[in-house]
Amino acid sequence: MAKPRSFSSNQESSPMSVKSKDWDNLSRWSEYLNLEEPFASSSTSWKHAVSEAHPSSGIFQKSLQMEWVVQLSKVAEGLLCKMYRLNQILEKPDLASHTFSESFWKAGVFPNLPRICVLLSKKFPEHPNKLQLERVDKLGLDHLNDNAEVYIQNLETWITLLLDLMAFREQALRLILDLSSTVITLLPHQNSLILHAFMDLFCSFVRVNLFSEKIPRKMIIQVYDLLYTITKGGRDCEFYHRLVQFVDSFDPPVKGLQEDLNFVSPRIGEVLEAVGPIIFLSTDTKKLRNEGFLSPFHPRYPDILTNSAHPMRAQDLANVTTYREWVLLGYLVCPDELLRVTSIDIAMVVLKENLIITLFRDEYVLLHEEYLLHVLPKVLESKKMAKYGRAKQKEADLEYNVAKQVEKMISEVHDLAIMSCDGIHRERRILLKQEIGRMVLFFADQPSLLAPNIQMVFSALALAQCEVIWFFQHVGVASSKSKAARVPIDIDAADPTVGFLLDGMDKLCSLVRKYVAAIKGYALSYLSSSAGRIRFLLGTPGMVALDLDSTLKGLFQQVVHCLENIPKPQGENISAVTCDLSELRKHWLSILMIVTSSRSSINIRHLEKATVSTGKEGLLSEGNAAYNWSRCVDELMCQLSKHGSLKNLYFYHHHLTAVFRNTMFGPEGRPHHCCAWLGIASSFPECASALITEELNKIGRDAILYVESLIESIMGGLEGLINILDSEGGFGALEMQLIPEQAALRMNSIKISTNSAKSPKGFYGFPVPGHESHPESSNSVKMLEAAMQRLTSLCSVLNDMEPICVLNHVFVLREYMRDCILGNFRRRLLTVMRTDSGLQRPSVMESLIRRHISIIHLAEQHISMDLTEGIREVLLIETFTGPISNLHMFEKPADLQSGSAIEMVSNWYMDNIVKDLNGASVMFVPAHNCFKSSKLVGGYFADSYTNLKELKSLICIFGGYGFDRLDMMIKEHISALLNCIDTALRANREALEAIAGSLNSSDRIERDAHLRQILDIETLVSFCVQAGQAIAFRRILVEAVGAVLEEKAPLIFSLLSGTSKHLPDEIPEKGEISRLRKVSHSIGGVVGQDMEWIYSVMEETGAAYDSSWSLLPYLCAAFMLSTLWSTTSFDVSTGGFNNNMHCLARCINAIIGGSEFIRLERAELQRQSLSNGHASEMVEPERLGRASVEASIKSAMQIFVKCSATIILQSWSETNRSQLLPKLIFLDQLCNLSPYLPRSTLEVHVPYALLRSLYSQHYGTSQQPIPTMEIPLNSPKHSPLISLAHLSPSVRQNRGDSTPNSATYDSGYFSSSTQRQDEVADKKQRNTRRSGPLEYSSSRKVKFVDGSSSTGQGPSPVPRFAVSRSGPLLYK
Repeated sequence: MAKPRSFSSNQESSPMSVKSKDWDNLSRWSEYLNLEEPFASSSTSWKHAVSEAHPSSGIFQKSLQMEWVVQLSKVAEGLLCKMYRLNQILEKPDLASHTFSESFWKAGVFPNLPRICVLLSKKFPEHPNKLQLERVDKLGLDHLNDNAEVYIQNLETWITLLLDLMAFREQALRLILDLSSTVITLLPHQNSLILHAFMDLFCSFVRVNLFSEKIPRKMIIQVYDLLYTITKGGRDCEFYHRLVQFVDSFDPPVKGLQEDLNFVSPRIGEVLEAVGPIIFLSTDTKKLRNEGFLSPFHPRYPDILTNSAHPMRAQDLANVTTYREWVLLGYLVCPDELLRVTSIDIAMVVLKENLIITLFRDEYVLLHEEYLLHVLPKVLESKKMAKYGRAKQKEADLEYNVAKQVEKMISEVHDLAIMSCDGIHRERRILLKQEIGRMVLFFADQPSLLAPNIQMVFSALALAQCEVIWFFQHVGVASSKSKAARVPIDIDAADPTVGFLLDGMDKLCSLVRKYVAAIKGYALSYLSSSAGRIRFLLGTPGMVALDLDSTLKGLFQQVVHCLENIPKPQGENISAVTCDLSELRKHWLSILMIVTSSRSSINIRHLEKATVSTGKEGLLSEGNAAYNWSRCVDELMCQLSKHGSLKNLYFYHHHLTAVFRNTMFGPEGRPHHCCAWLGIASSFPECASALITEELNKIGRDAILYVESLIESIMGGLEGLINILDSEGGFGALEMQLIPEQAALRMNSIKISTNSAKSPKGFYGFPVPGHESHPESSNSVKMLEAAMQRLTSLCSVLNDMEPICVLNHVFVLREYMRDCILGNFRRRLLTVMRTDSGLQRPSVMESLIRRHISIIHLAEQHISMDLTEGIREVLLIETFTGPISNLHMFEKPADLQSGSAIEMVSNWYMDNIVKDLNGASVMFVPAHNCFKSSKLVGGYFADSYTNLKELKSLICIFGGYGFDRLDMMIKEHISALLNCIDTALRANREALEAIAGSLNSSDRIERDAHLRQILDIETLVSFCVQAGQAIAFRRILVEAVGAVLEEKAPLIFSLLSGTSKHLPDEIPEKGEISRLRKVSHSIGGVVGQDMEWIYSVMEETGAAYDSSWSLLPYLCAAFMLSTLWSTTSFDVSTGGFNNNMHCLARCINAIIGGSEFIRLERAELQRQSLSNGHASEMVEPERLGRASVEASIKSAMQIFVKCSATIILQSWSETNRSQLLPKLIFLDQLCNLSPYLPRSTLEVHVPYALLRSLYSQHYGTSQQPIPTMEIPLNSPKHSPLISLAHLSPSVRQNRGDSTPNSATYDSGYFSSSTQRQDEVADKKQRNTRRSGPLEYSSSRKVKFVDGSSSTGQGPSPVPRFAVSRSGPLLYK
């Protein structure tokens, strides 16, 4: 078992023996003193000041040994740390009621035997052997006997702590009594350095003993002694009785303190009276404001910038927080001093604005309860004694009256404090907010005046520090005269002044750090000038007459020598000057230790009288000023930390977070204060004590969590500001416009109200243009302006904020802000794409995204980062699903995550438009080049998602990657359908070959029999219709891509579209040529692009490589027997069929062309492979070109038309007469759609008169008005243009309008070599009918037979067919 440190008492009373013994006993406190200090402090100077004074020297005997004072103050802090740690381990037990939680017993300090331990504590100071513990808990006592060694080791640390407390009490009390009796003066303006050291020890002594009541001292002593007697055979530990006496005398602690400090009470009373004026000044906010104590301006002469009106008072204000603590603790333990006449006012001022006495960190005692329990009885006793002596002495009468007033004050001040303390401190915070705000602006504008006013800056920081800490110390404090009726004091957690103070302190500290060199230079200049003044004062007659001894004279000479050898700052090199003035401070402190001692022949009063007659500052004043300014040279950061550090707020960091969230983005909050709230965390680790090894890690973790929590709140607020601006009440309100339908309704309502002499105010539903300028809308405008201002200011301060360092963690707010803005943009991107019922319209989607991006650009103006690049990254992440086919050659990474946005949008379009899984009857409308539906699809009809404008918006959002992803999904869908066709061709190969043979032999019966053998014809037709629908959707998508590319990058568009016309025609194509052709096809404007795309799909998937694909035209012709035609009808308004059968034409055109291309290419590859082996034996044949492929495609298409026309006409009867019309129109539309199938091909098999009759019947029975048109009289079979029509479609040049139905004959369709022939043919055949259904356009002139032109509208008495290659009519 480890034995506690030995404690020896010394009863010698001579001063010399006491001091010598204490000097030796300082080694006892090595655990508390041999610790690294993070910052230099005045204790170092005190240590150096006495390092040369050995106990045998004369200086030692004549001077005050102030090092002991400083060292014991440090020991007190260590003792408080240990008690605080024990209190935390035991989870702050309630010792008064002897109730302990379960965690108290599981902490491992005491044995888990509550009945025995609690009884020992209650019966203190009775000896444990007298309590008959076996009757209380026999089993527990047996357990205690068995494990005594283990339990006594657990208590070893804490019994040592009690011994340290007892030793500290004896040594500190002895030193306090010695100083009180030997110090000549303790006035702040004469002896402030020694005064502060003495009072720091005094307050530390009081706090240590008050805190000791919060730890279970009695239980520790009793349980330890019981365990000791068990292990030592019934013998008490050697210090048991002394510890019992010590604890009993300090139960309660205030009682023991009042007895111990009774002797020093008068000196404490003098000190408290001396600091009274400063305390009064600090509470008088009006005087502080009006007389400019915290202003760099002279109060009466505003033109004088440097405020020299109150230099000493400004310096004293920096210590006013310490003075208030002196008052609270001084009158508590020295209650007799309250009977001084002036003490009542001092105590009243301090008591009414405080509710607690802070002991250590966040531990406190209730101030007024302590005064009522321990001070008021003493006052009543004094009042009683004075009452008995009133008849004999006048002084007793005065004492009685004063005691009566003190009694009344103590009795009433508690209620007054509960009601007024919060208001008092709020008023003070408002004052400091204003003064510090002005101070920051002034010193930022006039930094040269910061150095002369540095003491004023320290005072402002100290006052603000006090107010901020007071605010958080009193959050949740419950105080009442009745313990049962305690209620928390109402502290406004949403008070914005706290944020202003934190921000002001942060800016002031930043200014001091920024201009350290200037402050240092000013201090060096002041010290250089003070050397001459001190040398002058030392040579005055009064000083000469004092006849100083050699010790003092040598110390003064050393002070002057240090001042005269201070380096002179020159120019810009001040920051490079290194100067250690600790020697100067050491010598001056040595002088003070001598002249303030009553044992010295020359004391402080002698020096003051000898030098004050010169009319200038006295020697002591000059020396003290030099001491203070020297600290501004090499201890400036230490002073700044003392006055401006808020490290103690760590112990209230939960309250910090709550108040921050309430005030940051509140009505009066300022988001730019966040930097100050965050900066506090950097100082939190300074609270850790080296005595508690695990404390640094715990505080560091808490500080990091605090910063992360605040950053989360700040970024949440930043997102909130952006989202407010991005809402419909923000920038959305500025974009509100009436759509044409709403405008028409409003105009009609106004017209009606005008005719009926009624006011249009009765019309509701749509906002009146300019409504945002109405007075009732001003609040929303102000809200918008405030949000913009807060957003820009927050971005600015976060951008300029220095990184926050907490231990080894660095937080760069600029990076967090970037991630927050871009993360919010990504979430917003995903949000705007959805509505409650499905997908948002792409145009609305684009508008909302652009609005959000504009807000980000607004913030970007105040951020030194490229957010635009980040926006592109987000869009790329949400769009990129892999390399773009035909452009990127790298492989897709295996771990690549596809963009969720484009995946969601693509899947929606595939499911709801291309596949129509929801059964909304989605159909392609050729007349409008979009899809329409009979039901809502995602909140809108299909045309709201598929018209060219909407798809252009979609391409603008997702770009080429988005198009490529959607194109790939369509390819996958088409590939699956092609597999079905391939399966059908293989399964029906024999039947199809028989059909082909019967077609040539004109055997109708045999052909019909074989047609009926084809399996699943209906399913196959539906698959082909789906494929045609997918092809039609992709075509619109390609048009949108081309339109966007032409608008955004016209040079690239013209390059690609022009290059595609001049690519080599050889087949098979080289890889680069093929890729280039495919890229050009993806932007539209290419003849036969559907066939080219299907060819690429077949090439990639390996489709159409079976010979059965040569029978594809016959399989497609068999579609004419499908039962779907019985329900098919042609719709004039849409230019298509009611059941989407027109998409079948697109499918047939593309698949036949693509399969022929694949077949011929495969044959060419086989030929080339054979020719390579016999190159010398064979004559190289002509290479296959695209013209040959197109001729083969034309031939296959003609076979399809011939076979289809034969089946249609031969299967016609009166019973299925209704099916004839849609089938013939279908073939006509196919001729119009296919560049390889001229109309003359159809006329060979279907009489032209029949086609004209069909269209006339449709347009005649239609409710649509028949537009004026040109009527050709003859069939196009007789036109010389037939020869051109049979040429390769490669000579047909692309038109600007790529809409399939806009295929009206134009000379621009032909190459330049045939342009002249076109003109001749056009003149000759002006009155000759050349084509089927016509293009109607009310916006262009139409030609009549007589050659006149007219723009007349309305139905013509004789329908006329215009020159066109298209099928159904196109309305523009």
